[in-house]
Amino acid sequence: MNNVVNGIDMDAFQQFAEGVSQNPDISTARFNVQTRWAGQTRSVSTVKSYELRGKIYERNFHIASDEPTEILGTDTAPNPQELLMAALNACLTVAYVAIAASKGVTVNALSIETTGQLDLRGFLGLDETINPGYDEVQYSVHIDADGTPAQLEEIHTAVIQTSPNYANFSRAIRMVPKLVIAKK
Repeated sequence: MNNVVNGIDMDAFQQFAEGVSQNPDISTARFNVQTRWAGQTRSVSTVKSYELRGKIYERNFHIASDEPTEILGTDTAPNPQELLMAALNACLTVAYVAIAASKGVTVNALSIETTGQLDLRGFLGLDETINPGYDEVQYSVHIDADGTPAQLEEIHTAVIQTSPNYANFSRAIRMVPKLVIAKK
């Protein structure tokens, strides 16, 4: 019988981690998302595959985005900022549950609330001295688990140290833009 904690097969998790540790030359994951404009402020992103440790895995997911009507959209889907926060929260959730499981701590309930404030003058290009993005993002983790307060603090610290999206939010990422203009 497998050792399952928080729905995570800990034997499989350990095998996966050992495989990554033993083969550093193929210890990467590469993700790709293609987004197409769907009119007005709406877009649809498609996830077709990802690469894990040198092997490509097929997927097929579509993620819609739109702006609220107050920001000239049609309010048919979350806006990009909400999707950004959802991606952070989802990544943190995986980390909390997996790290807790690795420590034998059962999570009974977990929720994360994230908030950020943008100054629209930066977004609209009205004042070039204003950051169009977030200067600060706050999040609160609400956890009900069978661990001690010290264990939960240890899990919290480990999440901050290992979550890819926490790192993406808290550290600068080198962006490599490229513009491809359609030929007429």
